[in-house]
Amino acid sequence: MANIIDGKKLSLKLRDESAKRVIDLKNAGIEPRLDVVIVGDDPASHQYVNSRLKDCEDIGLLSITHVLDAGIEQRELTELLDKLSSDSEVHGILLQMPLPKHMDQDEVLSHICPEKDVDGLTVLNAGALFSGREGFAPCTPSSIMHLIKSTGVPIKGKNAVVVGRSIVVGKPAAMLLLAEHATVTVCHSRTVDLKAHLQNADIVVAAVGSANIIKGDMLKPGAIVIDAGINRVDGKTVGDVEFDSAERIAGYISPVPGGVGPVTRKILLSNTLTAAERANGRR
Repeated sequence: MANIIDGKKLSLKLRDESAKRVIDLKNAGIEPRLDVVIVGDDPASHQYVNSRLKDCEDIGLLSITHVLDAGIEQRELTELLDKLSSDSEVHGILLQMPLPKHMDQDEVLSHICPEKDVDGLTVLNAGALFSGREGFAPCTPSSIMHLIKSTGVPIKGKNAVVVGRSIVVGKPAAMLLLAEHATVTVCHSRTVDLKAHLQNADIVVAAVGSANIIKGDMLKPGAIVIDAGINRVDGKTVGDVEFDSAERIAGYISPVPGGVGPVTRKILLSNTLTAAERANGRR
């Protein structure tokens, strides 16, 4: 049976580390601050933002939310982002997705200062990740790497398969694994014979958004399996990995829920504090 990677436990450790960093910054006269921008009244988006605000409160991080009407012109949103980007008191900017359909997401994101893009969504941060330069990777792939490293198993030289090629999870996860000297294969929903690729994988990252697509008999015995999928099946949240069968084969496995998600939330806080430290020459 696999060792369960407890994302909740790991997230508590990250929370405590971030709380200490907040105290250190405040002792130096610096008030770290995260500004969250949300457009529209989508309940799921507001629930997501509210949970992030609670996370900030838990560690003493100042967080300010800007709620904009769904019908505003794109110019009003970009003007706000320009203002926040130029405000030295703002260290992190989180723009909640999705945006209203009449807005150009790429154009809007270009108005977020890359040094404050703590969710790693701007093109410049994507380029920094691709080229190995300093920047911010998206929070979910960063969480995935945190879970892998928590096993204590070296990544260097391992065969890794990432199932999923989105710009916010799959592709950046592949880049982060390459940076740790893994040999990386990227598969996706149109890959022929996914099982053939997975059975040679020491590390599997599932991020394709298809419930239970990866079965236990597709895995290499002892593999590290990180499930970043979130799917609703019969009223329950499940991942991309069929947990019961995979647990019998894998060496380590992250559950859904309780794996990647809790750590992802804490990575956002950590990135904001990193931005504050960099802005003040403390990192």
